[in-house]
Amino acid sequence: MIRAIIFVGLGGGLGSIFRYLTSVVVTKYFQTAFPLATFTANILGCLIIGLLLGLFERQQLTNPDLKFLFITGFCGGYTTFSAFASENINLFQSGNSLTAFLYIGTSILVSLFAVWLGLTLTKMY
Repeated sequence: MIRAIIFVGLGGGLGSIFRYLTSVVVTKYFQTAFPLATFTANILGCLIIGLLLGLFERQQLTNPDLKFLFITGFCGGYTTFSAFASENINLFQSGNSLTAFLYIGTSILVSLFAVWLGLTLTKMY
């Protein structure tokens, strides 16, 4: 169990760093009321987890350390559902209900598509 915690912690730390860097880059180039930085991190995280799951399946990788490092750790640290929920509450409270509903709907649909795309890409190549 200690080994798993170490791998999750390492991956989570890296994922958090990449989440921060994604936020910095997105907010530098796109100024919008839509929470684009969190949306981008969550969609990319879904694509990454789809790619990883597909690669693990395709390569028949069963090493739990790799799954703890990349899927539970990195993807868990990179994506941010709590920020997603908080941003939606803020949008509703500030009277931007339409933006909130758009954010919720597109996040769910595009996240599902991104995981599917990641899985599909690993089966194609």
